[in-house]
Amino acid sequence: MQSIDVDVADGVRLRVRHWPGTAAPPYLLVHGLSSNARLWDAVAGPLAAAGHPVYAVDLRSHGESDAPPDGYDTSTAADDLAALWSKLGLPPAVVAGQSWGGNVVVRLAARHPELVGALALVDGGWIDLSATFETWEQCEAALRPPDVDSLRPAGLHDILTGAHPDWSDEAIAATMANLREAPDGTLRRRLSIPDHMRIVRSMWDDPPWTDFPRITAPVLLLPAVPAEAPAGDRKAELVVKAAGALARARIREYVGADHDLHAQRPDEVAADLLALAKEV
Repeated sequence: MQSIDVDVADGVRLRVRHWPGTAAPPYLLVHGLSSNARLWDAVAGPLAAAGHPVYAVDLRSHGESDAPPDGYDTSTAADDLAALWSKLGLPPAVVAGQSWGGNVVVRLAARHPELVGALALVDGGWIDLSATFETWEQCEAALRPPDVDSLRPAGLHDILTGAHPDWSDEAIAATMANLREAPDGTLRRRLSIPDHMRIVRSMWDDPPWTDFPRITAPVLLLPAVPAEAPAGDRKAELVVKAAGALARARIREYVGADHDLHAQRPDEVAADLLALAKEV
């Protein structure tokens, strides 16, 4: 793996993790809100081992990318990806997005179909907050991330390993990289809470439903479906609704899995992505 920097707009440089390869098609992997490209490492490994070039990107103010004062919305993130792919000069890719990253790649596929050979939506891409919460105020209160100013790395590590006992050490370390350590030894968010909430507001104002009819590439929906009813039933119904709005869609459920499928079950996600490449 090598890291490369790509300028996608004035004053905006995105960091990209790249695994070389010569097989077609390439892969573009997009993380979710307040996450980073390293969460895709264990998925990228099998893709690269199969010969495919893989690119996992840190979006604005995530990971090692620049943190400009604006551009924290779904459409700008999709435009950044289009500029990135143009700068790299690559052919149509299998594009995978997790959580909010799924919404971003849906917008990318709708606006730039020439860049997307196939689309994988990893427990995201159908997120519609305005259908989940009755008011923006309820949404804002529920989804505002907690302050972490007094948290130290050892404390975060304990929290993450307790919450995700089946995750690898690499996935835990990648998740910890969502924050950086300050000189006093406490942690700070890479994506500030105000910018985080600007993205959440974008998700509230701009759900993906109008994008679906414009997508012609094959789409694989990979939902993490709760094992218990009624939550599992509601999630499954929403995913079926999304698939029905797409021209070429199929669903592969991960029952009882974490929202971060790519961290919890990377080998299975990689196998699904390799199978999807055959549809390009």
